[in-house]
Amino acid sequence: MQGDLRVDEALNFLLVGDLVGVAVFAASGASAAVAKRLDLFGVALVGFVAALGGGILRDLVIGAVPPLAFADWRYAVTAVLASIAVFWLHPQLNRLRRTVLLLDAAGLGLFTVTGTLKALDAGVPPVGACLIGMLTAIGGGLARDLLTGEIPVVLQRDIYAIVALGGAILVTIMREIGLSGPGPMALGAVLITGLRLLALYRRWSAPIAVP
Repeated sequence: MQGDLRVDEALNFLLVGDLVGVAVFAASGASAAVAKRLDLFGVALVGFVAALGGGILRDLVIGAVPPLAFADWRYAVTAVLASIAVFWLHPQLNRLRRTVLLLDAAGLGLFTVTGTLKALDAGVPPVGACLIGMLTAIGGGLARDLLTGEIPVVLQRDIYAIVALGGAILVTIMREIGLSGPGPMALGAVLITGLRLLALYRRWSAPIAVP
């Protein structure tokens, strides 16, 4: 009985983490679309893709078909509602650039944790689960940047994918030593988010080739 409660608790944590990640990434995508002066449909579309692109990729890789983005209405509705909210409330959102970066960092942390955990639960070995966790986290942001005509952040010098990969490794290690409850995983998401924001603040970057 206690084991069943723990399973239910873990599943609820994954669901809540996923939906919160969907909301913040949708808001991030919608904010970027508003800054590009797209119409309501464009804002909703960019928000939807930014929120669910990484999760769709994750589910296809681990064989969870149809992906949750299509199988569970809560994902699509959360993404669209968050996008529409940003569209109507954007005059109150000062400094959209900073808002996008903050929401993106939060989404990175949440999706890294849930993506890695879902891969591990699907039986993917640790190394593969870390890569899937990273792809889950960066997939939506990559799609968002492409749709809004920006060079994807993950392809630039900003430490983005590296943070996601490091976070996925941290989540995997925590899982292996038994720290897999909502508390430790939430802490992991906060650490990933904080590291991404610190990298932005300190302007840390990966090396680039010198022409």
